[in-house]
Amino acid sequence: MSDAASSGGTSHGPAGPELPDLRAADADRERVAELLRDALAEGRLDMSEFEERLDATYKARTYGELEPITRDLPTHGAAKVSMVKRPGSPESDAPATIDWAGRMVDGEPSSVGGFAFWSGFSRKGGWVVGRQFTAFAMWGGGEIDLREAYFTERDVEIRCFTVMGGLQVIVPPEMNVVVRGLGIMGGFDDKATGVGTPGSPRVVVKGFALMGGVGVDRKLRKAEKLRLKEERRREKLERREARRAAQWERAEQHRIGHEERHELHMRKREKRREGRGPGGPGGSPDVPQDSPGDSQ
Repeated sequence: MSDAASSGGTSHGPAGPELPDLRAADADRERVAELLRDALAEGRLDMSEFEERLDATYKARTYGELEPITRDLPTHGAAKVSMVKRPGSPESDAPATIDWAGRMVDGEPSSVGGFAFWSGFSRKGGWVVGRQFTAFAMWGGGEIDLREAYFTERDVEIRCFTVMGGLQVIVPPEMNVVVRGLGIMGGFDDKATGVGTPGSPRVVVKGFALMGGVGVDRKLRKAEKLRLKEERRREKLERREARRAAQWERAEQHRIGHEERHELHMRKREKRREGRGPGGPGGSPDVPQDSPGDSQ
């Protein structure tokens, strides 16, 4: 095995002592395993090297043990995953959760309302929500996205009014939400009503929809979507690797079976040759017998 994965993946190079002894997460080990699978598929590692480094990867407990395992492998121009995590950095905690204390800010809200008449409006991203936000849409639509928003108050009221139009309120799954709207020849969706995580602001969505609709939906944040997408990609790679391993196992069994059949065939041929040799069945005797005429 190469020095990169020797001694259980412990670094012996100059960079080793500089790496912190922080504990590695499962996601960090999976990122290293993914690089190893790519290297195996490209022929940079043979099967024995791959298995040895993969074993060292899943045994690694710290970032200092993970870093040298892929030190001699390319990253194809992608951003190299830093194994040196700092305490409190976003990558040191996985999966990340909303820091509601950090979402509470002082000052004035960036917007207190939205209006759409034969048009539309959107409030999303890191905007600041105040105690009350009022939205109106007539023959138009609006979007109020609270997934990345900041709040000046713990209790927030979103008032939605629509006439032959539509409004959509998007909240993260971790938020406390109460929906108290009324639909008249329209709809006011209340499926998002529910309790969130501790410290979450309490958002009350109220109003009415006349011949229109107001939807309140819980959707994942962009960072969470990316994390789930990465998990699905890793699972896909693992399934692909499992299929390759199964194919390799079948090929190896076929090769072993072929060698056994060939060896058995050679043994049978050798026995037949021995049977046709001197002194064997059907062969000439070692001492010729006297013919009847020689005795006279």
